[in-house]
Amino acid sequence: MKSAIGSVKSTSLSLIFTDFKEITKAKLAVSVVFSSIAGYFLGAYQIDLSSLFLLGFGGYCMVGASNAFNQVIEKDLDALMNRTKNRPIPSGRMSVATAMAIAIVLTILGIVSLYILSPKTAMFGAISIFLYTSVYTPLKTKTPLAVFVGAFPGAIPFMLGWVAATNDFGIEPGTLFMIQFFWQFPHFWALGWMLDEDYKKGGFKMLPTGRKDAGTAFQIILYTIWMIVISVMPAFGFTGRLHLSIPAAIIVLLAGLGMLFFGFKLYEKRDNPSARKLMLASVTYISLIQIIYVVDKFIS
Repeated sequence: MKSAIGSVKSTSLSLIFTDFKEITKAKLAVSVVFSSIAGYFLGAYQIDLSSLFLLGFGGYCMVGASNAFNQVIEKDLDALMNRTKNRPIPSGRMSVATAMAIAIVLTILGIVSLYILSPKTAMFGAISIFLYTSVYTPLKTKTPLAVFVGAFPGAIPFMLGWVAATNDFGIEPGTLFMIQFFWQFPHFWALGWMLDEDYKKGGFKMLPTGRKDAGTAFQIILYTIWMIVISVMPAFGFTGRLHLSIPAAIIVLLAGLGMLFFGFKLYEKRDNPSARKLMLASVTYISLIQIIYVVDKFIS
């Protein structure tokens, strides 16, 4: 009997943990924390483990809070789409009140953690939550420009790490911001292309032209080119303490050209498999160049 009760408790805890991961979008949150830590390594004169912990914890809380607020706001629309109908709220596994409590607690914990690092870090974290939940989320059903607005909070993490390490905002974190800002357009439009039919069930307008057409594919190519240009700029000495060696810049350039190749393939074929390949290439690209930037700093 006791073992049966223990098994039920264990299952319940497992389900609660799973729903927490879903409401905070754990995989996305971890990737954001990775970006922030990469930015910290780039900006730091010396590595402080307590600062890294606060940045990682605070960053997860802020992203998790944004996603929880988002799922509360979009609960009725989520129920209409195949990819989101099994999320905790539309499936009935979690109440709106519980999700709101999680979002509020994570917001407070996140801001406090980032404030301990520096007020500027907390400010950028708070701006990120506000833009994501109060501007980007409502705009998704109104206009494709929502992706442009959403690119701002999405671009903050990489630069946030630098600000956390230096308590300063200048050309260096600005460059990190621009890299991730331009990267988001090919990434999200590739995702939007793949999920276009599902997004339309929820009334979301994610593609720039509203259709899976040459215009959307052409804009993906343009933004990818801008992303490549910004990504190699630190090799030319324009970006203060943020710099790349020539070998590292060549690797970053080749990675960008690889992503551009998939952009051209999408323009040529205009099908979901091509969009999926571009989306996967974009995920690989952003993680790869962040690693290259950090490694290059410490070996060059």
